[in-house]
Amino acid sequence: MKTKLILCGSIAAFTTFAADRLPETVVTARRNSLTTPITEMLRAEVQQTPGGVTVIEADTYKRGRATTLKDALDYAPGVFVQPRFGAEEARISIRGSGIQRTFHGRGLKLMQDGVPVNLADGGFDFQAIDPLTAKSVEVYRGANALEFGATTLGGAVNFTSPTGYDAPKLSLRGEYGSFESYRAQLATGGVIGAFDYYVSLSHASQDGFRDHSQQNSQRLFANFGYKLNENLETRFYVTYAQTDSELPGNLTKSQLKTTPNAAQRNAFVKIFDYVDSNWKRDFELFRVANKTTWLNGDHRLSLSTFWAHKDLDHPILFVIDQLSNDFGLNLRYDYTGELAGHKNRFTIGLAPTYGITEDNRFANVLGNRGAKFSDNHQTALNADLYAQNQFWITNKVALSLGGQVSYAKRKNRDDFPFGPDNSDTQDWWGFSPKLGLLYEPAKDVQFFANVSRSFEPPSFGELTDASGGGRGLVKLDAQTATTAEIGTRGRSGRFGWELAYYYAWLDNELLEFQVAPGLGQTVNAGRTVHQGVELGFDVEVARGLFFAHGKPVAAGSGKQLAPAVEMSEDKLVLRGTYLWSDFRYDGDATYGDGLLAGIPEHYVRAELMYEHPSGFYAGPNLEYVPKGYRVDSRGTLFADGYLLLGAKVGWRNEKGLSVFVEAKNLTDEHYAATTGVISESGPFNQAQFLPGDGRGIFGGFEYRW
Repeated sequence: MKTKLILCGSIAAFTTFAADRLPETVVTARRNSLTTPITEMLRAEVQQTPGGVTVIEADTYKRGRATTLKDALDYAPGVFVQPRFGAEEARISIRGSGIQRTFHGRGLKLMQDGVPVNLADGGFDFQAIDPLTAKSVEVYRGANALEFGATTLGGAVNFTSPTGYDAPKLSLRGEYGSFESYRAQLATGGVIGAFDYYVSLSHASQDGFRDHSQQNSQRLFANFGYKLNENLETRFYVTYAQTDSELPGNLTKSQLKTTPNAAQRNAFVKIFDYVDSNWKRDFELFRVANKTTWLNGDHRLSLSTFWAHKDLDHPILFVIDQLSNDFGLNLRYDYTGELAGHKNRFTIGLAPTYGITEDNRFANVLGNRGAKFSDNHQTALNADLYAQNQFWITNKVALSLGGQVSYAKRKNRDDFPFGPDNSDTQDWWGFSPKLGLLYEPAKDVQFFANVSRSFEPPSFGELTDASGGGRGLVKLDAQTATTAEIGTRGRSGRFGWELAYYYAWLDNELLEFQVAPGLGQTVNAGRTVHQGVELGFDVEVARGLFFAHGKPVAAGSGKQLAPAVEMSEDKLVLRGTYLWSDFRYDGDATYGDGLLAGIPEHYVRAELMYEHPSGFYAGPNLEYVPKGYRVDSRGTLFADGYLLLGAKVGWRNEKGLSVFVEAKNLTDEHYAATTGVISESGPFNQAQFLPGDGRGIFGGFEYRW
């Protein structure tokens, strides 16, 4: 008898073969990064989580256009993401987090390899992440993101980077399509002794479906790792992004139907004219992070630090000029061993962040800077201490108990020499416990339930006094919630599923209402309720339609060994997600139990794909919103439902040439991808609709060595 040992990081598998089948011992070892786990390890961690978590392999969305977060997260259960105008700026929401923010995301913790991308006050920029530079994406919904120190209702989205250990030596990707869309990426990775590296350079630009919606960005993403020994590794991450974005503004419902590609114009008041006043959002970002991991048996200790420098030039109703520096660290300890003879997993961490922003504002004079009217020095502090323990009562039942203590502080110093002094300081404390239960009745089948608290202090975007042009802070309470969740995930035969139902009781929800074009004011909404269903599934509808090929492999164990056949077949696969979002006021004095505005109640995304073992794939897809949803809280202005049809065909290989062609919105539907949000509609605030792109065809190639 001979034994084949396959090592993959910390995962080992043993397979026994008969001597006449394998005449010698074969040992295959693959080194992996300690700081950036392989996807198989991430999937194993998901199976330990008593709640809604999803891991997306980047290769699944790289089979088509991979430009925006929507491209990457389209089939992630529980995630609602819609670009404002075919660009990276979007409305992204999980369980109703930040549903009324159509720009500069909030309510989620966005991360790269477990290190926050968010600014210290909680907001984040979509352009700080490039989906092409990820090997996988983890979506931790709600309090299931506790192990990352996330405190918000929405949870966390973590993009895991390739390293020199798993990246191709060289890869080249290009995309071109409608609306003069270009995208190119050159990436390389490798290992030199104890040192490894991954570097990606990319360019993306588009004229846009709408007038005044040009986008242009250049980005560098790189990481460099060094193993001091087999148990200790340090890795540096470098990000540089230069991004320019024209803002076409919102349209009325009638303009949406007749001229969806137009920009918002105002012939009488040029300051409200998105074109003549050159409304844009341009910034330059430089970010350096480090993650050092020590691993010793069942013990893991990680220290992450980051510094981000951003220079923002943002002409809207006025011109915002911001220079910000944000710093943070996360010291985390994990134990994955036994407690009293039972499997146990313990995590504890401390994650403080601190940010300094110089905020200056000028009058917008037909796209040029006019008189300066505001000068503020702003500092933000967040500090989170979190801990969680998961104890396996039996080999099928695990109990999880955790919590975090959070402190947040926002300070504004008014340095403008004229007018009143609007300096202000506000701070908030929060405690967020979590209790979860995981039950695994059979292999690959799990049921879970949990109850948790969340805590979300306002960012400076919410605290800004719209009536004062950015001077002073409005008084806001932190948003808190108690959420109960129950669900299941697994795979049985040809069918795989993820299903969760949640119900959240919110206090002081942070809701933003538009008070002028491009300008919103956040208020505490009192008590609200969020409930919903998050469903993701895939099913092999048919196998062996036109192709079936078998090859003999060894099977069995011990003395009784029998030959087996591994089948390689073509198949027809149906994949989809369904999202039910029922968000409403709870006995509000003005709005009663009315629905919250800004997100459809039902959302469906699905594709039917033919897949051949050679790498060929083809099939149609759809996006469906069956009924309209509110734009205003009183329910007098609605966005209509819609049905979008698309298709994709391509050939993808692990190495060598891959190609694709993707069609979107084949029927050229005129629809609102997302909308502004207002308290009530009137004759002067009807321009609330952000049209989705019209019919588009995109093609691309990728070559990996």
